[in-house]
Amino acid sequence: MAITYKDTKNFTAAQLERLFLSVDWESGHYPEKLVAAMQHSDAVYSAWDGDRLVGLMNALTDHAMTAYFHYLLVDPEYQRQSIGEELIKRMLAHYWDIPAKILLCDEGGQEYYKQCGFDDGKELHAVYVSDMY
Repeated sequence: MAITYKDTKNFTAAQLERLFLSVDWESGHYPEKLVAAMQHSDAVYSAWDGDRLVGLMNALTDHAMTAYFHYLLVDPEYQRQSIGEELIKRMLAHYWDIPAKILLCDEGGQEYYKQCGFDDGKELHAVYVSDMY
């Protein structure tokens, strides 16, 4: 089946739980909070195989200077089909006029994101507080 893309914030807890747990993300254990997070995001693009959610990217922004891309994930069964690249393409087009676009990733993802147009941030380092890990 062909992958379709949607600009929507409406997901069920079960859809988000399945997708997030498919990539072993701890946040998948908080499906109701993920529903709220998507509804409160500024933009969310998603990839679908029929009625199955197979990819998602969301953004938070101040609408002037910075857009922060918090989630980008693709179900492992659907990886290497350019779904992540398509989600990034749509998100970057949506925020074309925002000067700073920020995405955090683990060390293993840096090369992938560089191929998608992101830079390694040079001397910048992310710091955060989380109760999930």
